[in-house]
Parts: sequence; C-alpha cells; structure tokens
Amino acid sequence: MWRTVGESLQKEGLGAITVKDVHEIVQRALSLYKADGTGMADYALESLGATVIESRCTETYRTRSRCYSLFGVPLWYASESPRTVIQPEMYPGKCWAFKGSEGFLTIALSLPVRVTHVTLEHIPKSLSPTGRIDSAPQEFAVYGLSGFDEQEEGKFLGRFTYDSDGEPIQTFELPDSVKDVYGALQLRVLSNWGNPKYSCIYRFRVHGQPLSH
Repeated sequence: MWRTVGESLQKEGLGAITVKDVHEIVQRALSLYKADGTGMADYALESLGATVIESRCTETYRTRSRCYSLFGVPLWYASESPRTVIQPEMYPGKCWAFKGSEGFLTIALSLPVRVTHVTLEHIPKSLSPTGRIDSAPQEFAVYGLSGFDEQEEGKFLGRFTYDSDGEPIQTFELPDSVKDVYGALQLRVLSNWGNPKYSCIYRFRVHGQPLSH
C-alpha cells in the first residue's frame, strides 16, 4: 500500500519533519545543483572572462583514435585544449589530457579574488567506458599570482588530494592564513591515480571573495 512522504517519515520515527520541510530540503538541493553544483561563484569560468594564460612544459596528450577525415584521408586529430578546464560542459572525453602524471596550468581569473576554495571535477567511474578513472588527478597544489608575469613563481596556497572514490565534484577549502588577493592561479597536478600515459582534468574552479568586497 502506498504511503505519503509524511507517513513514511512518521513510521521511521521522524514525525517532526513535515512534508513542507522535505519540500524545502529538496528545493535547496535543486537550487544548489542549478548553482553549478557548489553554490559558489566560479572566478575561473571562461564565459565570465577567465583565460588560460600558460601550460608551461605540459604537453597535451594526443590520441590517433579521434581523427577527422575527408574521403578517407586523415585531416587532423582532435584533442581538447587547456581551455576545456575552465568551461562548464561535462561528459566523458571532454577534458584536457596531458602526457604523464604531472601537469601545470595558469589561469587568469575573471576578477582579482581572495581565494577561499578550489574545486576539481572529474567524471565518475560509472560514466567511464572502462569503469576506471585512473587518469584523474590525485595530488595537486595551487599557487597564487598577483599578475600574469610568466617569471613569477607564485605563492603556495595549499596541497590537496582528489578522492577517486568520492563525489565527481570535490571542493577544497584553503587555510585561513590565505588573505592576499590574486589575479591568477596556478594548478599543479603532482600525480594521478595510476595511468602511466596521461592525466585528465575535466574542470577546475576557483571560489572566493572579489576585491570589491
């Protein structure tokens, strides 16, 4: 026999929670989903003005399996550029793949920001054709830059671990000691989850308080 949500909650000893409460919880969850999964503005989003300004010494991984041809004659082989990392589209294969397990990327933010959080996103194992995500970053670090000088080394802001068994979207909080405002951020991937040939970054986001605040 079908029961209402309220009846089901009462049966589980949660009678204090009303249908209205459940509705509000669901609406908050939907609002968060609509807010790009984190509920925080992304200052590394290309459509808001952010740009990839450098991928120093990091070679894009190119596979000959994705080939465009005319009358059977190969014309070029497709590969996603580093710009993919700051674009919102997410589906298997739409990532920046680079050779090896270590990579480097510098992003000019849409606004100068006091960075409070960063978010790294990868497809879940359930959407991977192989059932694995061994190309996902494991250890990574972020560095803040005041400007866009290629010679600037950047200030270390934190080191984090992406959990391959966790949620696809993982947000990491920077230490409270990070007070400075930065116009650019470096993402340094230090290792992946075991792929010997390449690593993939699907999306990287930067959250914080803009200078105007």
